[in-house]
Amino acid sequence: MRRLGVILGLALLGCAGFALAQGNLPPPVKHRAYAPNRLSQPAPRDNPARFSPETASVPDQGQWFPPTQPAAAPAPSKSQPDPIAKLAASAEPVVMNVRIGEHQDRTRFVIELSDPVKLRVLTLTNPNRVVIDMPEVLWRINGPQKPTGNSAIHSYRYGLFRPGNARFVLDLNMPVTVAEPLILPPSDGFGYRVVIDLFPIPQSKFERTAGWPSDLKEKETAPENVPLGRKSSTRKVVVVDAGHGGIDSGTVGIDGMMEKDLVLDEAKRLGAELRRRGYIVHLTRDTDIFIPLRQRVAIARSYGADLFISLHADSNPNPDVTGASVYTLSEKGSDREAAALARKENQSDIIAGVDLTGQDDSVSHILIDLAQRDTMNRSSRFAEMVVSKLSQATDILPRTPHRSGALVVLKAPDVPAVLVELGYLSNKEDCRQMHSASWRNGVAKALADAVDQNFGPVSAGRDFSGGPHAAE
Repeated sequence: MRRLGVILGLALLGCAGFALAQGNLPPPVKHRAYAPNRLSQPAPRDNPARFSPETASVPDQGQWFPPTQPAAAPAPSKSQPDPIAKLAASAEPVVMNVRIGEHQDRTRFVIELSDPVKLRVLTLTNPNRVVIDMPEVLWRINGPQKPTGNSAIHSYRYGLFRPGNARFVLDLNMPVTVAEPLILPPSDGFGYRVVIDLFPIPQSKFERTAGWPSDLKEKETAPENVPLGRKSSTRKVVVVDAGHGGIDSGTVGIDGMMEKDLVLDEAKRLGAELRRRGYIVHLTRDTDIFIPLRQRVAIARSYGADLFISLHADSNPNPDVTGASVYTLSEKGSDREAAALARKENQSDIIAGVDLTGQDDSVSHILIDLAQRDTMNRSSRFAEMVVSKLSQATDILPRTPHRSGALVVLKAPDVPAVLVELGYLSNKEDCRQMHSASWRNGVAKALADAVDQNFGPVSAGRDFSGGPHAAE
């Protein structure tokens, strides 16, 4: 009931929220000393009266939303479930709003929650970022506005980083120090509000304090426990990778379509089509979750994949550029556009706040291996088949639809791999057809036809007798 009261109170937003974002706060309450990289300890959920500013801290960033006019909530119809009741009954805390207050001497970031949560805040360099980790939450932030870009915060992202772990990443315009957070209990129709101020500091000081604490670094760099798939001698294994996900939305189309949502749906359709044809199929993700680039490669290798297909959607400053394209691995881009795309796709880990310390992004060290060169040749042959089949289902980039680049996600030395850009979300016509279920099904069938051609009628495998793993 407490959560229900908090959520219903959103309809009564008033001028207090504006004062909060602008800095007109009530006198701060003393609370436990806080420094970035420390874990706060909120009070137990079952006793909200015990929760106080002394027992929790959460920083975050958003932008002020004008208060809505109070209105009576309509009674839910008997034929439809009550969405507010459903929200209140969920197990996860709810992030209800974020606001930014931009001031001459600081940038204030405010996050509003239905419940107190444990969280952790740290700063990272290359580029400068603030990372805010918290348990998995429900996101109910409607129409967040972008920061002006004139303060410490250039932009921000939020989403599911891994199961049980949600994350905010704040991109910085300048190095900052993260001040002691202030937590405000629910009042005046607001939920729990966590306020954090960012103060400019020299880059040298920022670099001295930035980085992962040792316990988190071990967790971030530990190899993921990816289950090993059972390899059949007669059935080929195809791993389908839906790019981006979770906190990393990828390209956002001119109509608001998110790349991460488009490619996840297409990956599921392609997986279903391949299974119908007798292949063993694994998806790197089947929900809206972030997967680090190298983990995607590890997944393909752990399942003994015979083929790896990564799905993406492109963008271009020129809105007239249209059509699908296919990329394979090379040390250097086949042209300037291919090199630019590789840089964009390789930014995924940075976007999600992944620690890349000590990791070598160069692909040159694997290109000297003969096995890798053979894999690259097989990848190129398959890419040509994909281009041919896709041209029968959708528009193809007129100029050099098969390109190459130093794409991290294609770096498995023993798995032929391609990255398919389904089209341009910056193009009106491409966006229109990408919304169509018939277009998506047609592209899935075209890609499956290319897989058939790649393996041939015998090696593709038409054995439908293999147990549960056939449906993975």
